[in-house]
Amino acid sequence: MNKSGFINFATVVFSAFLISTCFTDCKKTENPIKYPKGTFPDTVINIADINSPYDDYNIGLYQIGETLPIIFSSNRKSSGGQFDLEQGSISYLFDQTTGVFGFGSKMTSDPFLTRLIGKAVTSGNDFGPYRLFSMVDGFEYLLLASANAAGNLDLYYLKNQPVSGNEIPQVSGPYPIKLMNTGSDDAYICFNFGQDTAYFGSNKDGNFDIFMLKKPADKDLTSWFNLDYALPVKADSINSDYDDKCPFIYKKIMVFTSNRPGGLGGYDLYYSILKNGKWGSPINFGPRINTSYDEYRPVIGADADFTNKYLMFSSNRPGGKGGFDLYFTGVDFSSK
Repeated sequence: MNKSGFINFATVVFSAFLISTCFTDCKKTENPIKYPKGTFPDTVINIADINSPYDDYNIGLYQIGETLPIIFSSNRKSSGGQFDLEQGSISYLFDQTTGVFGFGSKMTSDPFLTRLIGKAVTSGNDFGPYRLFSMVDGFEYLLLASANAAGNLDLYYLKNQPVSGNEIPQVSGPYPIKLMNTGSDDAYICFNFGQDTAYFGSNKDGNFDIFMLKKPADKDLTSWFNLDYALPVKADSINSDYDDKCPFIYKKIMVFTSNRPGGLGGYDLYYSILKNGKWGSPINFGPRINTSYDEYRPVIGADADFTNKYLMFSSNRPGGKGGFDLYFTGVDFSSK
């Protein structure tokens, strides 16, 4: 074989080697991800490592992520008496290769949340914690309802600079929300997604109804909360002749609890969808979530890597640790 023929033969052999190597490597690097997005399970999960034999409810999300710090009300420290705020966290993990969902929970002792709760806890019952970051004034707020001297629930707020690094910011408050408090029970405040409307529950007209107040765009929360009392309006299409309370809003979805007729018994969870600026007729979540016992204070959360949303709530149904327990489940509003 002359030199030219040897070079041509070597070129063919080398090319065959490259093709064979590429084919083998392509097989080895096959994409193992079979589930690009996770799905929160439709089973109802008892948040066991946070629950106690006493009443644990009124959960409030601190932030959204794979690990969720939470604040909730519990009467465990008083063995079933006074309700105070507690802290914990839940975490979830979705395996993209197997589709398996994992869930965990634990009590925590975060230094900042310890300071925040220490400032918020009063000598009476403390309910309905709700956290938000104000886009107007740049402060973080904790809103809650606490018993006043007369034994009725009033709305209060605490505020602090955002947590940054290892520094623990000072917390001021609690201060009464003068704008909304009456001589009756006022509780369970939340805001819509744009933070221009507050929703809360009050029994000032007899039974509990869900009310709303519009906030001027140029008002920071502190200034607004300290204005003189303003008469709120009832949320359209939501209220009944029975108790409707504990509203929570995620974008165009409102969830709340009600003991109106037509449910499964006790308090049930309902949702409403905002369309064309108006809340739609409430829809019962049905027997997958509701029972003949009480379901209370629902909270919606979301994760961009999941196909659906999750719902956390309280219930005194059998099978828990006792009293009210906290629960977690997936919910899908895509077809609503």
